[in-house]
Amino acid sequence: MVGPKMTWTAPGRSWKWAICSLAVFGLAVPVQAEPAQAAKLEAVALAKAIDARIQKHLVTNKVQPSALADDAEFLRRVYLDITGVIPPADKAAAFLNSTETNKRAKLIDELLASSQYGRHMSDLWHRLLVNKTSDNRLLRVQPLVTWLEKEFNDNKAWDKLTTEVLTATGPQDQNGAVTFFLGNLTPDKVTDTATRVFMGVQLQCAQCHNHPFTGWKQAEYWGMAAFFNKVRLGGGNNKALKGGAVPSVNEDGKGKGLKLPESAMKVPPKFLQGDAPTLNSSEPYRPTLAKWMTAPQNPYFARAMINRTWAQFFGRGFVNPIDDMHAGNAASHPELLKDLADQFVANDFDVKYLIRAICNSQAYQRSSKPIDSNHDDDTLFSHMAVKVMSPEQLYDSLELALGKADRPRGGPRGGQRGQPATPRDAFIAFFRTEDGDPTEYSAGIPQALRLMNSPQMNGNAALLNQLGKAGATPAQNIEQLYLATLSRRPTATESQRLNEHVMKTGDAKKAYADILWAILNSSEFTLNH
Repeated sequence: MVGPKMTWTAPGRSWKWAICSLAVFGLAVPVQAEPAQAAKLEAVALAKAIDARIQKHLVTNKVQPSALADDAEFLRRVYLDITGVIPPADKAAAFLNSTETNKRAKLIDELLASSQYGRHMSDLWHRLLVNKTSDNRLLRVQPLVTWLEKEFNDNKAWDKLTTEVLTATGPQDQNGAVTFFLGNLTPDKVTDTATRVFMGVQLQCAQCHNHPFTGWKQAEYWGMAAFFNKVRLGGGNNKALKGGAVPSVNEDGKGKGLKLPESAMKVPPKFLQGDAPTLNSSEPYRPTLAKWMTAPQNPYFARAMINRTWAQFFGRGFVNPIDDMHAGNAASHPELLKDLADQFVANDFDVKYLIRAICNSQAYQRSSKPIDSNHDDDTLFSHMAVKVMSPEQLYDSLELALGKADRPRGGPRGGQRGQPATPRDAFIAFFRTEDGDPTEYSAGIPQALRLMNSPQMNGNAALLNQLGKAGATPAQNIEQLYLATLSRRPTATESQRLNEHVMKTGDAKKAYADILWAILNSSEFTLNH
């Protein structure tokens, strides 16, 4: 099915498009020159709108939602989803003890304001922007990691952050965003990554032939790629990847250009499903592309970020796979997808606003425990999906639980030749799998054995050394172990059985080490639920 036919009159001016059938995301888009912007909603109001849309689908499909998660379940989930790490034991205890009626909303705001938010978002996004291959395996990615961390913590508007990536210039040590081009060394790779990440489309399917499921033509693919034909790599890029000079990116004709594959079509720059803009050959092309891509009227840009962010928090998007949005792959909740995209635009592409609205919704705060009527539901969001911790989340949570989180999180991911990876890097590389579905456990026996025999759990954890120092009882120490790892207090049955284990063992520290090892290797610890 053909997507929207768009005409771009000039950068910064109005759009026109006509639809003969469904639009590219399964939504009918009315013919209009300049769509009216949606009335701006506060995050809490948008959260209520989310719930109304979700509830409508549940009623239509006669599915009952699960109850809201209890405080412990919500606490651990929101920490992992926003900051990428479980809560410290003292924070967990304080939240569970609190009787404030708005403590969940306050916690969401607190986590969004923490520096760990930017770290977690950087962990997610640097891998999306630079996929390690044999061509770029020696590239230093840390400048991009550091740059993204700051931009997310500063809450730079998504359209502006995207523009800075697409138009990045300068030396890598002064502008980490240029790493995007250093890690995608040909115009087709840049095009594939940019359209997939920022527009939610698998445009690479049209690289060698017309796309089989959409109206995208091969010539349109190379029209998009042509916007990157003037990108030049300076600073001796090959040496830079091997630890030599500092690499740089420019569009002023100095340096080595991105190499086109032999199969490339030579066509002028042209917007996807749109016209070829008038460009000055003596000026950069990328700003024109960025302006078109991030425009409020662009039917791809806002929806792509909404779908990806929703999947980040719910384990699946409205459209799945999340970066394959087209008319033949309809959204499960098209009205809600449109509502969220409209509000994202109306609120100036504010990512923290979007996350705040999602996390304040009842849909997000539902328990992951299914009930009889929704046990088989995986599309209506009747209960929260159980997500597998990412390698980054698992490593950082282990470090925090064991009392080692005060150590630096490590230097460059995959350092230069001769520079060993940090323990965090090595752990992440070992636990990284090809399966990108966060709701499917794709690790195997090697990862399980690595976790069980990890030096991190050798019995000398700082957490164990802290127990009993103030004359605490076994029951109090067991509670501390639970708060530090599972973010909850043990049930009466768990406390009784583990207390008996401590008494029988005779060596309290060894008994607590046994309990800690069992918890850290349990599915309850390694899953985000």
